Amino acid sequence: MAIPPPDARRDAPTPPFPALHSSGVPAVSLLLVRHGQASFGADDYDRLSARGWDQCRRLGDWLARGGHRFRTVVVGGMRRHRETAEAVAEAFAAQGTPLPAPVVDAGFAEFDHQAVFQAYLDRDPDDPIAVASRSGDPRDVGAMLRAALLAWARDELPGVPESWAAFGQRVQAAGARLEALAGEEEALVLTSGGVISRLAQHALEVPIERAVELNLSLRNSALSEFHPHGGRLRMGSWNALPHLHGERALWTYY
Repeated sequence: MAIPPPDARRDAPTPPFPALHSSGVPAVSLLLVRHGQASFGADDYDRLSARGWDQCRRLGDWLARGGHRFRTVVVGGMRRHRETAEAVAEAFAAQGTPLPAPVVDAGFAEFDHQAVFQAYLDRDPDDPIAVASRSGDPRDVGAMLRAALLAWARDELPGVPESWAAFGQRVQAAGARLEALAGEEEALVLTSGGVISRLAQHALEVPIERAVELNLSLRNSALSEFHPHGGRLRMGSWNALPHLHGERALWTYY
């Protein structure tokens, strides 16, 4: 096959896939993890449940045994993010493997979901979706969460602390900082579902409806992989639970 001259190569478009090592794996891997199960229904949601601690220790054990060596670890700064990092670090320490101390980046903090959901419920308390959600049934609650997120994304909930657009801009800026922080090595980010789904929306170029579905699909402690390429993040994998294989009782959404 003929090799194009230097000028032609310089003008060629960026290839659609990340640069690869000789081993065939992407040169840079950014692993984003949704925090372990928090304390849904408790007075303080922002802390891991006993199940959440278990999920994250298992995650750390799987990462350490799998040979993952992170240049940097980033947390969004919320208590559930910090506790997820602590559980992962415990597992690395048990394997005798060092893990960098976490760096806090508020750009990876979750949006104020309680304010968004309450604004939706207050807008029309008699709305059938709002009424049904009071049953506590996961399907009814899930329907309310989806409706509230869509209303927020469509700017139908005035008065919330952060708009959908502002949240997306904050998350994209955090993603850009992460690429620079990781350099040519792996980075681990312990954050929330809203953050990861907005990065995925940007990577996949999908509309808000798909972004909301991506958000609600994320399971606690699930891994999603991104690769920087062509000045943006590309998604490599989504919502994986290799550390909970065969442990279906530990698969949770909230």
